[in-house]
Amino acid sequence: MDNLVTLNSKISIIKPEGIVNKLYEAASILRWNDHVKPVELTEIDKQSHKMIIAFLLGKFEETYGNLKIDWVKLIEGSIFEFLHRVVLTDIKPPVFHKMMKEKGTELNAWVMNKLKEDLMDVSEVFFDKFKQYWFSSEYAKQEKRLLSAAHYLATSWEFKIVYPSSAFLYGIEKTKEEIDNKMEDFSDLIGVEKISLHKKSYGFVDLCSQLRFQQRWAQIPRIPKTSVLGHMYIVAVMSYIKTIQLSPCDKRIYNNFFAGLFHDLPEVLTRDIISPIKRSVEGLDKIIKDYENLQLEEKLLPLLPDLWHDEIRYFVKEEFENKIIGNNERVKDLSIEDFSNKYNEDKFSPIDGKLIKLCDIYAAYKEVDISIEMGLKSKQLVEARKNIGKKLGF
Repeated sequence: MDNLVTLNSKISIIKPEGIVNKLYEAASILRWNDHVKPVELTEIDKQSHKMIIAFLLGKFEETYGNLKIDWVKLIEGSIFEFLHRVVLTDIKPPVFHKMMKEKGTELNAWVMNKLKEDLMDVSEVFFDKFKQYWFSSEYAKQEKRLLSAAHYLATSWEFKIVYPSSAFLYGIEKTKEEIDNKMEDFSDLIGVEKISLHKKSYGFVDLCSQLRFQQRWAQIPRIPKTSVLGHMYIVAVMSYIKTIQLSPCDKRIYNNFFAGLFHDLPEVLTRDIISPIKRSVEGLDKIIKDYENLQLEEKLLPLLPDLWHDEIRYFVKEEFENKIIGNNERVKDLSIEDFSNKYNEDKFSPIDGKLIKLCDIYAAYKEVDISIEMGLKSKQLVEARKNIGKKLGF
């Protein structure tokens, strides 16, 4: 079996670092920066929440609306829109929309040129897809619409936090009206209708978003701070970038991205229990995992349609195992060579759990490394960087 060091050498985890650094830039971009708010709301958390919602919207359309979603385009569209937003940083929405309406082509070209080197570091195909996404109105048309709907649903959720503290500000009612009007534009989407009812599906969206309030490395000061919610999206994007190095089938891309996105989902009910505590007493890790699985079954899955439960279980149970579905049974403990030579087909529904684990650990390494580079160099961070680096073979 591949250990983390050998797997790291096979997929070049540290490349392309430019895109990875952009992910962490988004952890420093504050949203609603001109409003009074009780908590910090960051761009990386918004992007993670947006993609969780986009997943639900896509699943609702496929399950109940007979619409076939191109999930690879949806995943890539999420990444392209994220990168676009990071480059343009904190432009007020009315100004941004006016700029895009009147000078969208020129603005997109400017963004593309700013990102070209980082995009090409991923692959030339990735760069070409970015170009198509922003310059072809017909490319990924329905996936763009799902992402737009997810964007406004995530914005609406944030606004519920901002509005009570900013209700006295001039123009706040107009902002509320604009958000409500935008949501009406997507009312034909089954998922938007379901979530707007504020019943089960909304409960899942709400619980997932609460992961933004759970700070990673909570007892150690860092710059920038990152939440469990933002971390999930970072791991998902890393998993996508690493997966496409392996000439994957589409289902492998889909599985690895969403398994990365949901890998810490049970923590919304258990909170982030750090690895040293899990390893402190023999058998404790299993007790925690069993409890997480129980909470998944009793609290989270009932918020989603029954038809999706097996897939969510497949994503989050034994999340760091390489596995496939063969003869309607799960097979695990497979090497990367097995995947590439035998099971790299949609029909096997492969998940590279070891790869996702590698991305999870590398994300932790980047969290401490960036903080140290930013000048916050505590003894705990230096020791953590050393220990995590050893796991990765650095």
